[in-house]
Amino acid sequence: MAGGGLKADAPEMDVESKITLSVVITCIVAASSGLIFGYDLGISGGVTTMMPFLEKFFPEVLEKAAKAESNTYCVYDSQMLTLFTSSLYLAGLVASLIASRITSTLGRRNTIMLGGIIFLVGSAITGGAQNITMLIIGRILLGFGIGFTNQASPLYLSEIAPPKWRGALGTGFNFFMQVGVVAAGFINFVAAKHPWGWRISLGLAVVPAALITIGALIIYDTPNSLVERGKIDEARKALHEIRGSDNVEPELEELVKQSQYAKSLKQEPFLTILERQYRPHLVIAVAIPLFQQLTGINMVAFYAPNLFVSIGFGHEAALLGNIILGLVNIVSVIVFSTIVDRVGRRVLFIIGGIQMLISQIAVAIVMATATGVHGTGSISKGNGTLLLVLMCFYSAGFGWSWGPLLWIIPSEIFPLKIRTTGQSIAISVQFITIFVLSQTFLTMLCHLKYGAFLFHSAWIVVMTLFIILLLPETKGLHLDSIYDIWCKHWYWRYYVKGTLIP
Repeated sequence: MAGGGLKADAPEMDVESKITLSVVITCIVAASSGLIFGYDLGISGGVTTMMPFLEKFFPEVLEKAAKAESNTYCVYDSQMLTLFTSSLYLAGLVASLIASRITSTLGRRNTIMLGGIIFLVGSAITGGAQNITMLIIGRILLGFGIGFTNQASPLYLSEIAPPKWRGALGTGFNFFMQVGVVAAGFINFVAAKHPWGWRISLGLAVVPAALITIGALIIYDTPNSLVERGKIDEARKALHEIRGSDNVEPELEELVKQSQYAKSLKQEPFLTILERQYRPHLVIAVAIPLFQQLTGINMVAFYAPNLFVSIGFGHEAALLGNIILGLVNIVSVIVFSTIVDRVGRRVLFIIGGIQMLISQIAVAIVMATATGVHGTGSISKGNGTLLLVLMCFYSAGFGWSWGPLLWIIPSEIFPLKIRTTGQSIAISVQFITIFVLSQTFLTMLCHLKYGAFLFHSAWIVVMTLFIILLLPETKGLHLDSIYDIWCKHWYWRYYVKGTLIP
């Protein structure tokens, strides 16, 4: 098998793990890239409930809504409407496939800046859209911007953070994503009262994009990225800053060694990652983002306002319900950041999965009881409130497990030579899954009715078993020592046993 360098029983590199002010500031700036992803998640669902927006771009939805009173689940079943949301994620998929090479060539920081600029342009176009073509073009540009930042930011955070605090600092991306969701919810709530409010909601996306672009100018790139591009002196300076120590030569030498080895292979990274010794990494990088979307988070993130309107909430109440869900998510992400490096990744995956499973089944029972088998019954105010509580319970479970861990696990399990490629694959899987589910969810809801929630419940059972059986614990390990865990795993050791890597 191809390989060479670090034995499975090699000692873990000794890296000073204290938190410095430089690390905190840098991680905050990089993590703020999550704002644009979160803002779009929050804005899209809210805007699609605004009457002036629907009248201008999707009048057929209003016509259907007037005729769909007999079926709670089918009001917003429109392929063009879902294309408005999902076109962004198709563009993000394309961007994430090319982002691996861009991140390696330009560096993590510059890729974040590029994503911010593209998102800013897309925001201006969607905010000023005069027709459906402009709207979709703007969404595609937003997708490219998010594709680049989603690729580069988690990598940046995992490479900058000290091993002991990688989980907590890596959570920053997801935290800012949830802040973006809540900010978008508040803006939608206010803007919905004005006939041109949808333009405000879509156009204000330029604000987080500008913040990210400017912020990227004041931070340095990661030592890993600088070494990868031959900037050894800059990498040494960056290590001095983020470690707060003069004893950085051993870590720098190890980074140089790994970079030299990766360059000596002269093999396309997308081919390297298919080698047998990297099978465990590849399976995890595909499974985590795929399963994360199959938890049913799309129903909450994209369509909660639409769903709340469908089940009897007024438009303002639906937007307010979405804000509540976002606040619950923020609190749960904060809780996650305080415990992830103590209790570990696996425990949170399992507990969060059980919590989401209970919530989804309970929602299905309430919906079935209230609306009947055919979805023709009406939902009382009491049942509507109960559904909101259950969705909050679901959001909390997601917020301290599958939500933030998506941005941590794939970015920390790969060796340097295929790290950007692995992250690119993980983000690509996420985007294509989001695209498919967001394009089909409202149709699935219309046809499966409350069974849509049971569909996601079944997947939560599958993914929780996957975590129990196949995901090893990575808390507290240096990035270059994580390979060892595969050699000790009951199943994956048959793929990597005896393999040597740098």
